[in-house]
Amino acid sequence: MWHALTWEAAAVGRSVRRCFAEAGPERDTAVQSLKAAGAALLAWALAGWWWNAPMALLAPWTALFLVQSTVYRSLLTALQQVVVVLTGTLLAAGALALTHNTMAAMALALPLTVLLGNYARLGTQGLYAPTAALFVLAYGSYSGFDIMHRLLETLLGAAIGIAVNAGVRPPVHSRRVHHLRGRLPQDCAYLLHTVADGVEESYDQERARGWYDSAVRLTDVVTELRTARRWSDESDRFNPGRRLRRSASAAAPPPADRDFTWDRITERIRAATRSLSEAAALPDPVPGILSPLLRAAGDVLDSRDGTADERHRALDTATAAQHRLASVVADGRPGTAPALDGLITDLRRLLEDLSPVADSWDGETSRDAP
Repeated sequence: MWHALTWEAAAVGRSVRRCFAEAGPERDTAVQSLKAAGAALLAWALAGWWWNAPMALLAPWTALFLVQSTVYRSLLTALQQVVVVLTGTLLAAGALALTHNTMAAMALALPLTVLLGNYARLGTQGLYAPTAALFVLAYGSYSGFDIMHRLLETLLGAAIGIAVNAGVRPPVHSRRVHHLRGRLPQDCAYLLHTVADGVEESYDQERARGWYDSAVRLTDVVTELRTARRWSDESDRFNPGRRLRRSASAAAPPPADRDFTWDRITERIRAATRSLSEAAALPDPVPGILSPLLRAAGDVLDSRDGTADERHRALDTATAAQHRLASVVADGRPGTAPALDGLITDLRRLLEDLSPVADSWDGETSRDAP
C-alpha cells in the first residue's frame, strides 16, 4: 500500500510539473487558480488583518471571483458584482427598516433579489444579489455605516482581483486560433486525398457517406475557429500585457480576413462529398479524371512548406481535370450527366476558392502557440 501511495504521489507531482512546464490549457488553468487564491489572500491581508474591517470577508470573496479568464471579463464582472451586491444590500436593509422583523424582511427582499439575480444581463453575478441580502438579513447589519463598509470592501476586493489578473501574467487566448488555423488546411487536404484514393480504388456509396460525415466535421472546425477568434479578441481588450506575452514564436493570431475563405472551402468540400454520396455509381471515365482532380486540390492545401509556383501547378492540374470532367458530362455519355452535374459545379467553386490559398499561403502550423 505504501508503494501504491508513493506511486500516486509521484504521478501527481509529474502532472503538476507538466502543468507549469508545458504551454497549454492545463498551465493556464493552474496559473489562473493560483492568481485567484493569491488575490483572495492579499484582499484578506488588507481588509481583515491590516484594516480590521467589520465586513472583511467581502474583500477576499470578491477578489477570488474576479480573477476571470480575460482582463475584460474581470472588469465587466467587477461592475456587475458591485451593482448586484449594492442592490441586494440596499433592498435587504430597506426591508429590515420597514418591517423590523427578519422573517418578514426575508419574505419581502428575497423574491426581489432572486428575480434580479435571474436578469440575463447580470450573468452569473446575479446570484450575489440574494446572497448579499442574506448576509444583511442574517446578521441584522443594515445601518448606513454597515452599508458603506460592505460597498468599500467589495470595491477593495474588486480592485485587487482586477489588478492581479491584469498585472500578473495577464491571460492571452490566441493558442486555439493558431491550432485551428493549422488544423483546417491539413484536415481538408487529408480528406481530399482520402476521397481521391477511394474513388480511384472503387466507388462505394456507403463509403462516400463516410466522406460526407468527415466533411461535415470540417465545417464544425470552422465554427470552433469563430468561437476561438472571439475569445482571442476578448483577451486582448484592456490587456496591458498582450505585447509582453508575445515573442517572435508567439505572434498575434493570424488575421481574420481569411477565415471566411476557409469557411467557403470547407463548405465546398462538404457539398462535393454530398454530391458523391448521392451518386449511385461513377461510370467510366469519371473515376480516372476525378481522382487526380481531388488529389491535386488536396496538394494545394498540403503544400504549406512549398512555393507559390508549386501550389499554382497543383491548382492548374486540378483545374484542367475539372474541365475534362465537365466535357465528359457535357458530351452526354450514358449515366453521367444526372449524377455529376452538381458535383461539377461544387468542384469548380472549390477550385475558385483555392485560388487565394495558392497565391499566398497563410496557414499556421498545428503546434500549440504559447
